[in-house]
Amino acid sequence: MRIGIVGFGGVGRAFLNLIYNKKNKLESEGIYFQVNYIIGRTGGVYNKHGIDLHKFINFLFDEKDITKYCDGGKAEDINFELMLNNKDIDLMVEMTPTNKETGEPGMTHITRCLENNINVVTSNKGPILLAYHKLYNLAKANKVQLGIGCTTGGALPSINGGFIDLAGADIISIEGVLNGTTNFILKEMEDTGCNYDDALKEAQRLGIAETNPALDVEGFDTASKLLILTNVLMNTEKTMDDIFIEGITKLTPHDINRAKSMNKKYKLVGKTQILDNKIEMEVKLQLLDPSNPLYGVEGKNKAVRYISDTLGELTIMGGASGVTPAAASILRDIININRGYKFVK
Repeated sequence: MRIGIVGFGGVGRAFLNLIYNKKNKLESEGIYFQVNYIIGRTGGVYNKHGIDLHKFINFLFDEKDITKYCDGGKAEDINFELMLNNKDIDLMVEMTPTNKETGEPGMTHITRCLENNINVVTSNKGPILLAYHKLYNLAKANKVQLGIGCTTGGALPSINGGFIDLAGADIISIEGVLNGTTNFILKEMEDTGCNYDDALKEAQRLGIAETNPALDVEGFDTASKLLILTNVLMNTEKTMDDIFIEGITKLTPHDINRAKSMNKKYKLVGKTQILDNKIEMEVKLQLLDPSNPLYGVEGKNKAVRYISDTLGELTIMGGASGVTPAAASILRDIININRGYKFVK
């Protein structure tokens, strides 16, 4: 399978390392990858016979500017348009930054690849948030696949669990702890008795929280993932405006201690449920007791719980956080497409 990578940050580098390190295992299973393009913000690398990953990975130890790579790197000409015009890839991995307002530039990248009969796997939430059904129908019309597993929890197989393990059932409730950063902060407050600000500083010191953590701690990352799960698995077309969103920033040590006294824990939970034939969606702190499967989701872990009409309840828990697990979720979708699994039917 010939691959073009568009958007090359930390997850992109982890992805290259992963497919290089797993080359022998993959080839023993009859899976062969050839990376023809690596395209970043200012240029890229191209080799129609496949980029030498060993050589390129070694290059990255000393140099971040991929356009300086001596074997195919260029600041001009190597771009998305060249990749489309050359028609020498089977699948694009789209990893540009998420833009939840317009979905660009990922929206254009994904749309045009699907129009040109190129399979797509993406980590980019923006286009999936804004236009999943349009992109799905475009993939279907052009008989190609669209893999989006990385957009709803990285290594946590939340999308795949809904697609595969609940096939044929109607999902009537989705409930999840979908953000590892907020879960870590809550655990830190429980374990140390510190206030929210100190727990956030510790998360930032460890690289778990961003310098500007607003998307995580105010609930928007959880809401984004919940929206994708809802639209994809419940066949709706909801928007962020349909979700009540409240984060964790107002939680105090007193609240934590009160929960402990009742043998309960606070979790930031995203929830979609059908009430009176209407879909209701919310993200907010929930006080959970040990009978709830989400009670035991600790630290950076995540979980999603589905309730269906015929297959009952399914809870998926775990999934490591970080760039390598995110890259592994990209690889997982590519392998499944290579094996013939149809995310788009």
